[in-house]
Amino acid sequence: MSLLELEGVDAHYGELQALWQLDLRVDEGETLAVVGANGAGKSTLLKTIAGVLRPTAGAVRFAGRDVAGVPDHKRVRLGISLVPEGRRVFRSLTVEENLLVGGYRRRPGEWDLAAVYEAFPLLEDRRSRTGAHLSGGEQQATAIGRALMANPRLLLLDEVSLGLAPVVVQDIYRALPRIAERGTTVLVVEQDLGQALAVADRVQCLLEGRTALEAPVGSVTREQVAAAYFGLEEAS
Repeated sequence: MSLLELEGVDAHYGELQALWQLDLRVDEGETLAVVGANGAGKSTLLKTIAGVLRPTAGAVRFAGRDVAGVPDHKRVRLGISLVPEGRRVFRSLTVEENLLVGGYRRRPGEWDLAAVYEAFPLLEDRRSRTGAHLSGGEQQATAIGRALMANPRLLLLDEVSLGLAPVVVQDIYRALPRIAERGTTVLVVEQDLGQALAVADRVQCLLEGRTALEAPVGSVTREQVAAAYFGLEEAS
């Protein structure tokens, strides 16, 4: 069953069109990786799903409901949580306070402090440390944990690996299967093909705001995905 469906979606920033007739679906319980180079439209896609940016054409349906006109704060109550690019943790708040902010008006569900600390054990050791004194990886884990505290049905992750050391990225990505096992559907936007393909059930590659490739991860090679990523003929 599809939890999220986009059909024929256009999105603009003023006169600049960022998404062109984009179709996308995410099934309940799966992990979809959306990959592409800078400017491919990945972050615009997440903003459109989360309600930060309204589409100029097309349909956005969540759990069978048309949400194209629903504001972002109401989409959180429906079960959509976004971890934005750059983490954006509250620097003056402790790790635990950041997490509790995410749980404000939370939906019913099993994600609570204990569940977040189980998914990200390093956060429990740093629960009293303020956001200003966290490393990039600790901030990313905090941002993901904060989004989970709302008990989302769909977790949107924007550029998980951006600015992080490879060993830290591996630690963060190790938590994603545990998140999916708890029943949370995941859409992860990423430039790191290796990490994205390692955790995803399906991959969708964007090129200049359009879909260049969409397939189950097991049915495509990394070379085919890379070709679509760069717009090479091998992708076909």
